[in-house]
Amino acid sequence: MKSLSDLQIFCTYIIKKYGRPDGVSEEEKADEFRNIYLKGLPLNLRAIRAVAACCGIKLDGLDEMPQNLRGYHEVYGEERNIYFKNWDTVSGIQNTILHEIREIMETTFVEIDPTYKPLRDTTLHAAANRFATAVLLPKSSFNDRVYETGFDIIELAGIYSKSCSQVLLRLGEVLQGKLFLYAALYEPFPEYNAEWRVTYWTGSLNNEDPEANISGTSGFFPRKGRKVMPGSLVDMTIREGKPYLVEYIILADDMEDDGLVAIARPQMIVGHPAKVALVALLARNRKLLEPQIERIKPAVVKGFHGHL
Repeated sequence: MKSLSDLQIFCTYIIKKYGRPDGVSEEEKADEFRNIYLKGLPLNLRAIRAVAACCGIKLDGLDEMPQNLRGYHEVYGEERNIYFKNWDTVSGIQNTILHEIREIMETTFVEIDPTYKPLRDTTLHAAANRFATAVLLPKSSFNDRVYETGFDIIELAGIYSKSCSQVLLRLGEVLQGKLFLYAALYEPFPEYNAEWRVTYWTGSLNNEDPEANISGTSGFFPRKGRKVMPGSLVDMTIREGKPYLVEYIILADDMEDDGLVAIARPQMIVGHPAKVALVALLARNRKLLEPQIERIKPAVVKGFHGHL
């Protein structure tokens, strides 16, 4: 009971400080959680296991997991249990534990404040994902690393020992409001005979300078499920197995907006590309990609017209 009270106390603290659970963002919840439970500790699996124990939560790795689940939790009276895949990656287990802790927190919020209407199903799932990512990739330090690496998603994934998809989605969250960005991750789709398509994408806008954005380009930026187009930057990267940079992309003849600069980098496994990370910025912001360009030495394409 003593250890379980830690999570109860934390949720009570959140409500007292912010008024209601829905009055605080997942980013703020994550900051508070990290400061209370993980301050001074490395953000590794051992530390996260210790946090779960502190919260009175038992962890169990399973050799078999229900289909389409990475993990789940069960509550029996005062007992809390989180289950994860034994064969999952270390970063996957970390994310699952924090995701399920956030879902348990939602139940605890209701216990403390019965007037609170908890998030449901897909909304809670999305909130728990944001919370877990914000705990594992702290906004301030992650933002610094983004600029240090030249927006290199694959490099960041290696630095933080996280999946490329988690890093890509965090990129859009952290940069939102600061500058225009489009980024996507391409992988082979097994259900389409290993055809390469967008599996994750993200974007951000510049709120301080609205003119420093791309507008009127509906359908230009590929969304999830879009297949790789022949002759595109990603297509060249897949076929050649090496990174490519396009110096200037003209969007349309009748547009006065800035053009784009884009870089595509493959994640190579046994000599073949397994993923491709694509990042596009306004051409005026090319200098932000310089650390990545200097490190990976991409092949350079002078320009594209009307496509990535």
